[in-house]
Amino acid sequence: MKFILSTLCSVFIITHLLFIPANASDDIELIVVRSEHRLVVKKNGNTLRTFKVALGSGGRKAKRQEGDHTTPKGRYLISKVRDSDRFHLFIQLNYPNMDDAKRALKNNMISRDVYRKILGAHLAKELPPQNTALGGAIGIHGIGQETKDKLDIHEIADWTQGCIAMRNHEIEELSRFIKVGTKIHIID
Repeated sequence: MKFILSTLCSVFIITHLLFIPANASDDIELIVVRSEHRLVVKKNGNTLRTFKVALGSGGRKAKRQEGDHTTPKGRYLISKVRDSDRFHLFIQLNYPNMDDAKRALKNNMISRDVYRKILGAHLAKELPPQNTALGGAIGIHGIGQETKDKLDIHEIADWTQGCIAMRNHEIEELSRFIKVGTKIHIID
C-alpha cells in the first residue's frame, strides 16, 4: 500500500512539474490598471517600468462576449509571443480564463462541452479555444505602421477590439521583461 501511494505521489508531482512552462517567469508580473490606462511591470513587488496603454473601444464594462470590444479583467498568463505584420508584435494571453468560462457557463453563454474544452486547455497549460462566444485573441500588441494619425488616436482614445495596445518601441521594451508563463493581472 505504501508503495502504491508513494508511486502515485511521485507520478502526480512529476506530471505537474512537466506542465509548468520551462521559461515561466516567477518574479515578473504585469499589472494593467484599466482606469489609469497603465501597464506596470513588477519584479518581486517592485515597479520596474510603467507604460501608457490604449484599451478596447467598448469601455470599462465587464467583457462578456466576442465583439464587445472590451478589455477583460482578471488574472491571465502570457501564452505566446510572436511578430505581427498588423501590430508589430503580439503577446497573446490565455483568455478566456476559468473565471470567464464559469461566468459564461452560469449565464448560458457557452455549453458544458465548451466549458470542458476550456478547462481541459487550462489543465494542459495550452491556449484555450479562441472561437467561443467569449471571443479570443486577447493580448498586448503594438500599433503596427506608426503614422501620425495612428499615433494621435493612440494617445487620446481606446481603439482596440479588446486588446491592450502600446507604441512599437514600448512593446519591444516590454518583450524583454516577459516570457511565456508571465502573469498578468488586469484590474479597474
